[in-house]
Amino acid sequence: MTLTSDRYYYLAAGAVIVATLAGIVVAYPRLPSIVPMHWNAHRNVDGWGPKWMLFLWGPAMMSLIAALFSALRWLSPKKFEVDSFRTTYLYIMILIVGMLGYINSMVVISALGAPFDMSRAVEGCICGLILLLGNVLGKVRRNFFVGIRTPWSLADERVWYATHRLGAKTFFIAGLAGLLAVILRAPFWLPIAAILCAAFVPAIYSLVFYKQLERRGEV
Repeated sequence: MTLTSDRYYYLAAGAVIVATLAGIVVAYPRLPSIVPMHWNAHRNVDGWGPKWMLFLWGPAMMSLIAALFSALRWLSPKKFEVDSFRTTYLYIMILIVGMLGYINSMVVISALGAPFDMSRAVEGCICGLILLLGNVLGKVRRNFFVGIRTPWSLADERVWYATHRLGAKTFFIAGLAGLLAVILRAPFWLPIAAILCAAFVPAIYSLVFYKQLERRGEV
């Protein structure tokens, strides 16, 4: 992958940030001075803040994430470089920036008085993110910043690959199941439980597989 193609990922992230910023600027005069910022498990607003915080938790946070992903490439130690899976790494950056942009836009729409279920909108977004991560998780190489980074997966490359192949399946299934649960208006805890299982199962597997290798004297 060339530096030119890298630029397209950062340009895409920049476009999402600018679009989010533009949405806030356009809506800003019509927004109340205090806007909803957080919803509880019962889908009621339990957190408020001044409307200028939309810039902080939207474009500013998204820009920080993009900058952090850029810095982590330089910070990666040898044999654990994120450049070994650069396309996937930058794709994950786009997913996270896009998720933050979506959530910020939904907060703006909610603050304008649009009647919709914000909690389900966010749950659906997170489930979609998990599903899309599942599509690429098997391509993530051993590193200290992204992926299923347990002590056992980091300790042995075979454990890392096996854990992430399993994680790719559990993330995809959990994301899909979570999306269906949101669409069917299932209880709020069901998508959350699916996501927790998606992460928990491969993490435990990494321990079990490592201990198997350890008993055989292969680590």
